[in-house]
Amino acid sequence: MTQSSPFTAAPLLCGALRQPRQMLADQVYDGHRSIHDDKMAADLGLRAGPIEGPTHFSQFDPLLFQLFGPAWFETGCISAHYQTMVVEGEEVRAFAMQPAPGQSFTRIWAEKRDGTPVLTATASVGPDSAQGQQTHELEQRLARLRAPTQLVILRDLKVGQQGAGNPESVCMGFEQHMGEHYPFTLADKLKLITEPCLWYTPEGATMSPWGRAIIPFEMISVLLGSSSAQAGFKPRGPAVGLFAGQQIRLIRGPLFVDQPYQLEREIIALSESARTESSWVRTRVFDGESRALVAEMILNSAVLKASYADYERDAKALGKA
Repeated sequence: MTQSSPFTAAPLLCGALRQPRQMLADQVYDGHRSIHDDKMAADLGLRAGPIEGPTHFSQFDPLLFQLFGPAWFETGCISAHYQTMVVEGEEVRAFAMQPAPGQSFTRIWAEKRDGTPVLTATASVGPDSAQGQQTHELEQRLARLRAPTQLVILRDLKVGQQGAGNPESVCMGFEQHMGEHYPFTLADKLKLITEPCLWYTPEGATMSPWGRAIIPFEMISVLLGSSSAQAGFKPRGPAVGLFAGQQIRLIRGPLFVDQPYQLEREIIALSESARTESSWVRTRVFDGESRALVAEMILNSAVLKASYADYERDAKALGKA
């Protein structure tokens, strides 16, 4: 992970072009294929099933490790708004600005080879208080939300609603299948991850500063998403959703392979656009043994109105203009 870079002394760090791999073609949500299935994607007017957004987080790890060192895996935060879908075969490059002297907060983004924006984001290390007046990308977007007038697909959900499964017990082993939402293992991912690191592996575990194998940033999303059905935050359906934004913050990291964790979920916002209805869910991650708070995630999940066959009928019945 300690790669050299010609951009070290420049205000901008730039990673290599990578081709992230699609590993969710067999993903199932609520008994049906997800947007990552090629046929489902084609039915929605997309040319192929898109790669899941947090897959791109791995491309930032070498850059942010270069900026912040091992602290990136202990108290790092990445907060991203996904802009353009990427399909397998497309090339993506990650960028990071050098933080100002003495600062631990920076702006990052990813682009396709032709400059098409993939995501815009912020990153930091340390507690919130260390960021001063700077606010992370997803928190800025949350602050600007307006309450929806009448949700249709998400009408059964409420702000403040707690997960029905709280606390959910999760763990990620190298050969552990992570369920219908994530039909692959950590070992499978490590064969294809865009930025390999010995600290992620059984062979390199003892070489990590923590003496154990750590879970890659992009796989924290998988760990937390693997039990999400237990929360009971169920939209009307069938309908197709996607990640619109995501913030992962380590508080007492890293998260470790084969370590038990407990999750507590809460809906913190609901919103709507012309094409989607969205839930914003905060997931707090506790160590399964000490119960210390070790991480949290905010996930903005958007459901496509056009994918819900009864949208117009239900909207009319609800008096939605």
